[in-house]
Amino acid sequence: MAISAAMIDAPYASDPGLSRGRLHPEPPSKSRSAFRRDCDRIIHSTAFRRLKHKTQVFVFDEGDHYRTRLTHTLEVAQIARALARALGLDEDLAEALALAHDLGHPPFGHAGERALDECLSEFGGFDHNAQTLRVVTALERRYPGFDGINLTWETLEGLVKHNGPLTDREGKPLGRYRARGVPRSILDYNTVQDLELWSFPSAEAQVAAVADDVAYSAHDIDDGLRAELFTLNDIAAQELPGSIIADILKSFPTLDAARLTHELVRRLIGALIEDVVSETRRRLAVLAPRSADEVRRAPSGVAGFSEKMAKAEGAISSFLRTHMYRHERVMDVMDQAEGVVRDLFARYRSDFDALPAEWQEGLSAVDEGVRVRRIADFIAGMTDRYALAEHARLFDSTPELR
Repeated sequence: MAISAAMIDAPYASDPGLSRGRLHPEPPSKSRSAFRRDCDRIIHSTAFRRLKHKTQVFVFDEGDHYRTRLTHTLEVAQIARALARALGLDEDLAEALALAHDLGHPPFGHAGERALDECLSEFGGFDHNAQTLRVVTALERRYPGFDGINLTWETLEGLVKHNGPLTDREGKPLGRYRARGVPRSILDYNTVQDLELWSFPSAEAQVAAVADDVAYSAHDIDDGLRAELFTLNDIAAQELPGSIIADILKSFPTLDAARLTHELVRRLIGALIEDVVSETRRRLAVLAPRSADEVRRAPSGVAGFSEKMAKAEGAISSFLRTHMYRHERVMDVMDQAEGVVRDLFARYRSDFDALPAEWQEGLSAVDEGVRVRRIADFIAGMTDRYALAEHARLFDSTPELR
């Protein structure tokens, strides 16, 4: 099914001219919309550049062709723009959310996040979405008049709520935050600029979140095959990839494995995008929102897979979890990576002098909660290779992660 072009400026699209603005007022740009400026600020941030050397699944020295957190982010941004264009949404806002969605990830991907969460267990834990908010509102220091990069309200709310509401209207935590509560850094910022944690985000934020799922499902198949963690026959046993492979081989029966893999990934992305566009249009037709705020106040999300495709995509995710993310080779490297992060945290916590001078400033005068959060900010900003270099500087033995 071909995706026809959507109408321009759908009534439910976010309008940069009607943005709720920035925490620190700035004069509008003469040549760029508010959301385009957000994209540009994210791209020029230090945290964005560091994504180049942060793990997606494989650490940097395992090979040059595996995805990094940066290349994954760029792929998500491309898919998010494609979805936004087809649905008549603001492409710049969708892109900004995709570009910034992983800025809070620490080194070594989810392994680093698990380690920091454990280290901070007495102080609210570590959450990469909350860390992303800290990066763009406090830790980036590029402007003379404020900390952070002063993104629009719409971008900030989308970063915090792209997976749905964090609380109900009474402030009771929902979903993944039900057990431990909403991270303190999100709650603290929300007192300064109300992000309406009880509502859904814009449709642009929702398609950016789905774009992340599309990218994971398709591109991790590519990296897993390249790493020989599983075979084409293994993935062909899954219903959706199997049907795509069968169709490819009908037309190209002698196609080599490398080209077959690329064609599989290409067609899989296309199938997932087409389904999201079709299902999202169906939901929007039922809801008939007349504004972006009506999307926010809807009882459920508007962007997503159809029931059939959600089941197929879930099967792919389950396959990758078993055959890739929990593969013995990957887990061995990630276990060592977690140890590196835990070692660094313990050393900095016990010895402030081990930190760079600018990170030591004022540490002795603050309470323990503030102190450990500052240490976590420093570690979370590290690239994989900087974390390993720091470990080698501070310890006698550092693992080779490969």
